[in-house]
Amino acid sequence: MKHYIGPANPMHAQFDALASYQAQHFAYAFDGGVATLTLNRPERKNPLTFASYAELRNLFRALNSALDVKAIVLTGAGGNFCSGGDVHEIIGPLTKMTMPELLEFTRMTGDLIKAMRLCPQPIVAAIDGICAGAGAMMALAADLRLGTAQARTAFLFTRVGLAGADMGACALLPRLIGQGRASELLFTGRAMSAEEGLQWGFFNALHAPEALLGAAQKLAHQLASGPTFAHGMTKNMLHQEWAMTLDQAIEAEAQAQAICMQTQDFTRAYEAFAAKQQPVFQGD
Repeated sequence: MKHYIGPANPMHAQFDALASYQAQHFAYAFDGGVATLTLNRPERKNPLTFASYAELRNLFRALNSALDVKAIVLTGAGGNFCSGGDVHEIIGPLTKMTMPELLEFTRMTGDLIKAMRLCPQPIVAAIDGICAGAGAMMALAADLRLGTAQARTAFLFTRVGLAGADMGACALLPRLIGQGRASELLFTGRAMSAEEGLQWGFFNALHAPEALLGAAQKLAHQLASGPTFAHGMTKNMLHQEWAMTLDQAIEAEAQAQAICMQTQDFTRAYEAFAAKQQPVFQGD
């Protein structure tokens, strides 16, 4: 796959200061501790390319050590979220690749989902219009999802002759909406309506299209103003406890909570309560 292997390989790029990060393959904005990532190819419904997959994966990995970013909003431009992998720039080339090249690609796409789940910051996805394929998986990997009545979410891998098992879909989707509903969507590739998504727990709330981004950023700022170290611990426990017994989960949470009790934010919350004031959290 000569288009992304070698020293200039975007799959291995690294980033430093994320408040002033300059994105190459999507729009990036930072305000008050909240980073907003906007997939920005509206004329094509914001499809992903080899390079944008890799840059997104690397950015979410870098967020592990980004103390300035407290929460993330992920959205798309032009009334759509993401139409998945670009048909001409990804799907076409994939039909000509060898098995080792294909496996490198599928592992990279899965690494994007792992990076989203493992970064400590809460991710709020703002979803309007088309949310399909890899775009649906990015929405699924977010921690919270806000949508519009126009949102249509489709895990359409079977529509192109592939398994519904892609990028962790068979692990993540049943846990969110249930095994039977997930099975239907993954076997048929049909679009889930916004109303279904809200009823089934995929969406946390629906908003008018013109209010969607503002609502997502408001929620992200609320999270950013909270005890962000503790938020990271919550996200970590939600991820790790899938593979634990109840006894293991209770012990893991006991240890996690004891760690949080050593933070300054815990002391600030107590002192603010005693003074009948609102705590001002600083994430330490």
